[in-house]
Amino acid sequence: MQLSEQQKVPAPPMPAAARKGWGGQFNLLRWFSLASFFIIAAVALGLGYISTRFVVTESIERDALLTAQFIQSIGDAEIRHASINPNRTMGEMLDPRIDHAYPDVDPGSRAAARLEFLDHVEHLPDILLATVFALDRTVIWSTNPAMIGMRFEDDEELDESFEMKVPVSSSYHKIDEERPEQMLLREPQLLFIENYIPMFNADKSKVIAMVEIYKEPADLVERIERGFKSIWIATLLGGAAIYLALFWIVRRAATLLQSQQKQLISNETFVALGEMSSAVAHSLRNPLATIRSSAELAQEVASQGAQKNIGDIINQVDRMSRWVRELLVSLRPMNDDSESVDLVLAIDDALSAFDPLIRRSNVEVRFTPQSFPPVVSQQVLLTQILNSLFANALEAMPKGGVLSVDIDSPEPGQLAMTLTDTGKGMTKQQQQMVFKPFFTTKQGGLGVGLALVKRIMERFQGSVVLTSQEQEGTRVCLTFKVATGGEYGAQHTAGRG
Repeated sequence: MQLSEQQKVPAPPMPAAARKGWGGQFNLLRWFSLASFFIIAAVALGLGYISTRFVVTESIERDALLTAQFIQSIGDAEIRHASINPNRTMGEMLDPRIDHAYPDVDPGSRAAARLEFLDHVEHLPDILLATVFALDRTVIWSTNPAMIGMRFEDDEELDESFEMKVPVSSSYHKIDEERPEQMLLREPQLLFIENYIPMFNADKSKVIAMVEIYKEPADLVERIERGFKSIWIATLLGGAAIYLALFWIVRRAATLLQSQQKQLISNETFVALGEMSSAVAHSLRNPLATIRSSAELAQEVASQGAQKNIGDIINQVDRMSRWVRELLVSLRPMNDDSESVDLVLAIDDALSAFDPLIRRSNVEVRFTPQSFPPVVSQQVLLTQILNSLFANALEAMPKGGVLSVDIDSPEPGQLAMTLTDTGKGMTKQQQQMVFKPFFTTKQGGLGVGLALVKRIMERFQGSVVLTSQEQEGTRVCLTFKVATGGEYGAQHTAGRG
């Protein structure tokens, strides 16, 4: 509420403990934002990579195993179809160079079984190249005729496949120009799968031939690509959700810590000022009382010319006494014990106390008492709040104006009192500073009134909001918590009985 002249009283210096504690404070939100982003990103990328590699590996191994089972089953079926000794295997029939090693097998049946088997291999779906290697690493058959008869002695993957004796070994990669056996019939569109399928002897103790299959399973590749996209999208969304959730929590925590830090600094300031101001205030009260008494006695016997000067002394002593009272009230520890207070009755009492000043200031008061439930506060402190607000409003209208008091219930469980004056108003800078202790715009003001109002309202779970326009006036809204039903009945009966 804008008053006569602006006089800014500088706030006292911050206590040393507060300066040391918060001067170079750790920015929790900033460091968490950076650290958590990099950590979550690293974990998400790691999980995404591991998941995609797992999907690829499992899909390829499953496809390779099915291919190997199919080829080995075809071999067994052709052996039975050709009526060859069941103790023989297709692996023993594949190398035409050693047909003489099996005199118990009819050469015609052997050739027919081999041709049928190789025809099935050649017509496998999605095939790029099929090759059969003999034990000496010589190509004895291939879908690429140019490779038949070639020998590959230094192929590590082929040698490992002959030695491992596993059902199938597979890999998923691109064309390797350094591997001459990759003489594919057509260029793969994407990546391709290379399978080594061992063909065993009768007792499964030795690999005597190797079927190498290059295939480009389009359906499987598309499924793998969809799996990639799904995994990475889920990873990104999950990482973003975790980051945003943690950021929100830490932001709330940082805001709470900042509020607590400000409250701690404010409390330390009030404690330091209280110790100093209480001693000064108590020391001033007796001398001021003595000065006033002496001035009143002197006024009775003083000449007409001295009456005005003595009256000025009494007025200034009264003003200093009022400062002392305000200072002691503002620095006094507040009692957290709340009580049920009739807000309408408290406003009536405060307006009655200010009635002489209202008349002298030619101010019109607009207030219509109605029945409202009581609020949570303390009678003495609520009276202090109303006195401070009414005094500011009246001083803001020295040449008259309108003072409006309205009460309503904006939400269930709340009661709002709005005080509006038509005074000089405040600047935006003054509105930002108005609740700071020892900031005042009044000539000779102490600057603790509105700060005390804010402290009292927040102490009882209420709030205060001030808005103002220069040359238009000021509006102060106090929001109280409504007392419970039992408290309301007791207070209502006591206040109206």
